[in-house]
Amino acid sequence: MKKLLLALLCVWLGSAGATSAQSRIDTTGGRYYRPIFANITRTQDVTYGAATDFLGSNQNLRLDVYQPTGDTVRRRPLLVFAHGGGFVSGNKNDADVVELCTRFARMGYVTASIDYRLLFLPFDTVNIGRAAIRATQDMRAAVRFFRRDAATARTYRIHSDFIYAGGSSAGAFMALQTGYLDKAAEVPAYIGLADLGGLEGNSGNPGYSSAVRGVINLCGALGRPAWIEPGNVPLVSLHGTADAVVPYGAGTVGGGLPPQKVYGSSILHARATAVGIVNRLYTFKRAGHVPYSGSSATAMAYMDTTTRVVRDFLRPLLRQPAVVTATKSAAGTTPQAYPVPATGTVQLQWPAALAFRPQPVEVLDATGRVVRRLRWEQPTLLIRREALPAGTYLVRAPGLVARRIVFE
Repeated sequence: MKKLLLALLCVWLGSAGATSAQSRIDTTGGRYYRPIFANITRTQDVTYGAATDFLGSNQNLRLDVYQPTGDTVRRRPLLVFAHGGGFVSGNKNDADVVELCTRFARMGYVTASIDYRLLFLPFDTVNIGRAAIRATQDMRAAVRFFRRDAATARTYRIHSDFIYAGGSSAGAFMALQTGYLDKAAEVPAYIGLADLGGLEGNSGNPGYSSAVRGVINLCGALGRPAWIEPGNVPLVSLHGTADAVVPYGAGTVGGGLPPQKVYGSSILHARATAVGIVNRLYTFKRAGHVPYSGSSATAMAYMDTTTRVVRDFLRPLLRQPAVVTATKSAAGTTPQAYPVPATGTVQLQWPAALAFRPQPVEVLDATGRVVRRLRWEQPTLLIRREALPAGTYLVRAPGLVARRIVFE
């Protein structure tokens, strides 16, 4: 009997170790930092869903997948990029998104450039808002497409806990909404969200999560900075201070439309910082809209900077334990943490969707070792740094999604 118990314990410990290893990405050997792959393989026109366009017709939705040629890693992070064009033009072959997909695939990422539903009539504030919602629904469907593949065929060998949404201009609006617009009540009533299919939409791959682990915002904006809340995913933004299309700060968008106020990268950076979201803003001083787009020497220099900033922001996140889960139901079981990062104390708030119940809490370091045990006695739990070294930690409690905290 003792031998049987010992064998079962070894199996359990082995499984636990495997799970721990799978909860982060291996970034050694220059992966996700240097262009270690000489070639990439581009798979074009992959159908990821279908949806009704603004004219009432059914539109097939397609994307291109970029993978490092010859890569043998089993599970890799994914960057989903969306092109710009004001929700009226552009496609997945736009030069800037193709360049981004190619560069990051050479570092070892799997990347995707997506087409999404375009056009709206009449050209007014209401309909551009609806177009942005439709496009965001399509991006969420693309995320679900890859998560479904990761759970079934594994054609693209994606690590489903490390999916990031990114975009340029209008595509950045989509990425930001995918990451932070998570409540139907946040959408203005005049948009008619229910008629459009809700936040998730009906573009395909139901039953899988559209949650992303972070957002790459290139010259984009949000309708409300308050959509970014404590506990949300990390954000990296790049934006020109002289952008006359999408404001660097607060301003209006929509040429020829009644003005629609939006909030650009500088305000989103301030908001994210205020609520404890890990984020970075890189400012293109005196630069206009999407300065990294084009084949000129200046544009390519901006693209070099864009690649470097995004690369440097994402790579440390890959080494941190995954907390994004594969089901929508987990959203109500995630405690909020504030501030992140912290210098002395982190406040953990019990999920509002659950009735509070006292329970044990463990704090784990980056190696998976338990460094502190606490008891959660009130809805608000204070975790004091005390003698803990600077670094990233995981807080876990029974029945809750693990929460990442950082001490500086």
